[in-house]
Amino acid sequence: MPVRSIRKHANARLFLASIAGLVLINSAPSAQPARTPTDPTGEWLVAKQVARIKIADCDGRLWGVVAWEAQPGGFDKKNPDPNLRSRPTLGMPILLGMTASKANRWDGQIYNSEDGHTYSANITLVDPKTLRVQGCFLGFLCGGENWTRFETADVTASTQRPTSKPPANRKTAAAPPPDPSEDVCSKAPASTGFSHERGLK
Repeated sequence: MPVRSIRKHANARLFLASIAGLVLINSAPSAQPARTPTDPTGEWLVAKQVARIKIADCDGRLWGVVAWEAQPGGFDKKNPDPNLRSRPTLGMPILLGMTASKANRWDGQIYNSEDGHTYSANITLVDPKTLRVQGCFLGFLCGGENWTRFETADVTASTQRPTSKPPANRKTAAAPPPDPSEDVCSKAPASTGFSHERGLK
């Protein structure tokens, strides 16, 4: 076989192999970057780690209640309404009726039990594990902090211990009462008329 013919066949094979490689690469499923979730519902640990806030979507509005406290037994002592100063801070709504305003951002109000004021506020999902919370009182004195998503699975796995059956002659303890933050939305409508919100203009 002439040398020229051999070269032609070799070049043709190389060309076909290249085409086949390109077809395989283009037909293979491409690895796409993970999408950032745009859902801020769940539990969040506040910046000072003194409380966790449970956020839920209640008919298109986000509400958040205190789900856990580092020092339990607190009361809403600074509330402008004397009738509300004896309510527990555990289970108390603090993120009030937030609605979507931009991508990954919700606007509404936030109640601060440390001073009894309600602020215009917004929350922004910076990434799946970081929520930026910002509030302004009467349009100024603005401030903010980052909350961290709380993963209940990690805590459960690290604290879970094997349980043994109680003795047959011993009564088992009654189930603990439900967590006051379990149903966030049941607390939402009651919070819209709080007198601590009336002073906000």
